[in-house]
Amino acid sequence: QVRLVESGGGLVQAGGSLRLSCAASGRTFSSYGMGWFRQAPGKERDFVASISSSGSGVWRAESVKGRFTISRDNGNNTVYLQMNNLKPDDTAVYYCAATPRIWPGTVGGYDYWGQGTQVTVSS
Repeated sequence: QVRLVESGGGLVQAGGSLRLSCAASGRTFSSYGMGWFRQAPGKERDFVASISSSGSGVWRAESVKGRFTISRDNGNNTVYLQMNNLKPDDTAVYYCAATPRIWPGTVGGYDYWGQGTQVTVSS
């Protein structure tokens, strides 16, 4: 019952910052755990970060700890991914996803996906 639309992607120089937003439809947003994933050319889709339905629990991939922060605003039906100190290896299509599990961890089952937004980091 959740529709997701990502925004905020673009081209940025290495070391720069970018904030991705994921706008969700419906009144049930607060019941879903949310996650960010990314897929680079020739690679598998990778987990980036996730957040529990209430926002009290967060998980991040080791490669982005200390650089990326996931957050959500249930009143605004939006989840964010703040990306700092971007590296060329961060270049990928980033996807927002929703899971009915309120506590998704790193392996939650995601039923809803956005269309993706391209992030390109140049050096």
